[in-house]
Order: sequence, then structure tokens, then C-alpha cells
Amino acid sequence: MRRFGDFTVGDVYRSAVGRTVTETDNLLFTMLAMNTNELHFNEEAARASEWGKPLVNSTFTLALVLGLSVADTTQAGGVNLGWREIRLPHPVFVGDTIRSETEVLSARDSRSRPAQGIVEVRTRGLNQRDEVVCEFERSFLIPKAAP
Repeated sequence: MRRFGDFTVGDVYRSAVGRTVTETDNLLFTMLAMNTNELHFNEEAARASEWGKPLVNSTFTLALVLGLSVADTTQAGGVNLGWREIRLPHPVFVGDTIRSETEVLSARDSRSRPAQGIVEVRTRGLNQRDEVVCEFERSFLIPKAAP
């Protein structure tokens, strides 16, 4: 588990595992989020779209890519402070396998919490064809030492 002192600007971490998106993932997340856009759950509506099949809910994609990056970034008890510049350049479909890649942009001491630091990263989610399906920047508070 990385703590504050383990983050160096320019380092890139690649998730150790990928995750294949299932129909159940998409349907459950869409329903839990109360998203009523039929492109996520209605085969007929999706067939009439430019993609010809259901799109995976984009907020599921964001959550999955973030989750895949946790082992490399915030596993040691990091707390997210914010996200910015969230982009979804390629759609995700059931059957796509997603992995994450995270680059350290900055690391500084926290002024208000001396036992912690603030790290900023850029994370990208890539599918099995190496297409970027999601990218964002986020900052998080991370302990400097083990408790």
C-alpha cells in the first residue's frame, strides 16, 4: 500500500487486473442510480441508436475505472477530495474488459493535516483494444505513515 512518500511525480501505475463488464453490472448500476435512459437497458431502443446495442452506463464506467486504480493509489486509507476533467471518449459495451492507468501529477504536504499529504493524479480507463474509455483527474488525502 502506497503512502504519501511513495508517490513521485511522473510515476505511472497500471492496474494489476482488468475487469470484464457484464450485462448484470450495467443493469444493476443503471437501476440503482435510477437512470431512465433506455439506451442502457432497452435492446430495441439501443438497436435503433448509432451503436446498435446497449451502452454501459457511463457512471458505472467512471466507478469501475476509479475502483481499478484504488490498489495503486488510495488503498492505504486515502480520501478523495475531488475530481475534474472527466471525459468519456469511447463508449463501453457489455463484454469489454477495462483496466486503469494512473499518472502522478503532484504531491504536497497537507497544510491542515500534518500527518497526511495531498496527491493529484490523472487516471485513464482503457478497453481491450487500448482505447481510452474514461479519463479524469482527482486529488486525494493520503497518510504519510502507517497508523
